[in-house]
Amino acid sequence: MPKDFYTLLILPKKDSSAKKIGVSSTLVKGVSFFMMGLILIMMYCFYDYIHIRRDQAELKRLKVQTVEQKEQMDLLAAKVEQFAVKMEELRQVDKKIRIMASLVVGRDKDQLLGIGGPTGEETRLRSKIDTDDKAMIAGIGRQVDRLMDDVLSREQSFANLLAHLQEKKSILDATPSIWPVTGWVTSEFGRRVSPFGGESEFHKAIDIATRFGKPIHAPADGIVEEVSLRNDVGRMIRINHGHGFSTFYGHLSKVGVLVGGRVHKGDLVGYVGNTGRSTGSHLHYAVMLNGVPVNPRKYLN
Repeated sequence: MPKDFYTLLILPKKDSSAKKIGVSSTLVKGVSFFMMGLILIMMYCFYDYIHIRRDQAELKRLKVQTVEQKEQMDLLAAKVEQFAVKMEELRQVDKKIRIMASLVVGRDKDQLLGIGGPTGEETRLRSKIDTDDKAMIAGIGRQVDRLMDDVLSREQSFANLLAHLQEKKSILDATPSIWPVTGWVTSEFGRRVSPFGGESEFHKAIDIATRFGKPIHAPADGIVEEVSLRNDVGRMIRINHGHGFSTFYGHLSKVGVLVGGRVHKGDLVGYVGNTGRSTGSHLHYAVMLNGVPVNPRKYLN
């Protein structure tokens, strides 16, 4: 048989003669290539089928994820809107506090104080931006940036208000606003006839007549700057309250504080007496503002 042929030997199950079939090498090669091509095609189709199924599963997952993200973006947009409404209410509170603190300046003077919904820029996001996800995300981002700027502005505003109110409180605490002792004012602040000699003089305090030994209380917070005994006002105390205020107490029978001691409004500082040049038991009470005597009645409640 020629060399370019192959012999196939077929052996039956039962006793019988074997059969020989001659096949050319060209046919064998053709069948082999065909089978290999068929196997490769089947493998490719199987791979493509698996890839398609995987893509379908991924697409399904992405669709579910897109729906969830859309719901989350809607929820985020709603929360941003709520935040914007709260910030508007906070701005209104800020203006009211400023008016109460006498700090209204600039455009706030002419603005209404009614608390309402958000401004035109804060209206519902879904009605102002495209339904496209990228546009929605960009719109939410711009809104959040604007609200963050507003938060920083409110933070600075409230910091200024707090500093101002603390300063107001400090001034209020330093203002001698309560009577140091109860009694009868026998001599007012201003020009009077001197009880010693009958000459006209300017009285730089008020004289409060009351019983001997009655407690005297500090009319404001402060620090005791002087405790001494003088010929004219007798035993005396001077307290520095800060912000330019100081008070003076004369003719005391006894002192209840030490120099450098801190006192608070209502604290005991001494007792009414009749020391120095005095016609009877009383308190010589003076208020100075930046070193200048002022009428104590201006600050007394």
